[in-house]
Amino acid sequence: MDTHSKCFVVQADNVGSKQFMDIRAAIRGNSTVIMGKNTMVRRCIRSYVERTGNDQWAGLVDHINGNVGLVFTTGDLSAVKDTIAEFKVGAPAKVGTLAPINVSIPAGNTGMDPSQTSFFQVLNIPTKITKGTIEITADIQVVTAGEKVGASEATLLSKLGIKPFSYGLKVQTVYEDGSIYDAKVLDITEDDLAAHVSSGVTRIAALCRATGTPSIAAAPHAIVDGYKNVLALAIGTEYSFPLADKVKDAIANPGAFAAAAAPAAGGAAPAAAAAVEEEEEDEDMGFDLFD
Repeated sequence: MDTHSKCFVVQADNVGSKQFMDIRAAIRGNSTVIMGKNTMVRRCIRSYVERTGNDQWAGLVDHINGNVGLVFTTGDLSAVKDTIAEFKVGAPAKVGTLAPINVSIPAGNTGMDPSQTSFFQVLNIPTKITKGTIEITADIQVVTAGEKVGASEATLLSKLGIKPFSYGLKVQTVYEDGSIYDAKVLDITEDDLAAHVSSGVTRIAALCRATGTPSIAAAPHAIVDGYKNVLALAIGTEYSFPLADKVKDAIANPGAFAAAAAPAAGGAAPAAAAAVEEEEEDEDMGFDLFD
């Protein structure tokens, strides 16, 4: 705590010693994994705060609950979190454990002999006998996330050789320079932030336009609407200005613009040449309301 300002609170359920060894080796150099009894860890933090007067770590005490540990780091938080997440090990479904995900068995031949049909019947899985083996006729979900794994489900998945779950150190909470926040914050990208800001600016502009309140966000829209009004007034009266002249010419000579937009394919050579000349004239006009 003297030499670090960043820390993860990680959940260590079902993590083996080999996984801990691999994780420690992978993050060695900029991070240290600390595991211990929660009461002892909390006591160490409180003692440190009392001894040094540095109370920025005090908020971490409330998050030391359950089977958790601490990962102190001087590296980039997102990079260290991603490195820790790489070390996951497949595990079978054990009786009584809470399922972290839904588990389904796909349709197909199981390779099991007909005497094993009782497992499928208990779980209401549709089967048939094909060439002396049991075949599942439809995809079926046998375990639901958040519910306990039953004995029949665990036995069936074991017989099918399915290891549906994977376990590793799971980052729950992040401590950084006295601030504590959820680990999901680290998953937010710059694109996500830009999208949120853009959405907020759009809503502010819409609200300001609806209420007639001037703002920087609504200014471009107000200017465009004002220009449209001036342009409409110029078209409806004798008043004009250079940009309005372009629009008046387009209204007065629609054929010229239609000919320029018409496809040249299939026409005679003179007609094609005339169309090219008209198109070049249009390009010279530089028909842009804001030129």
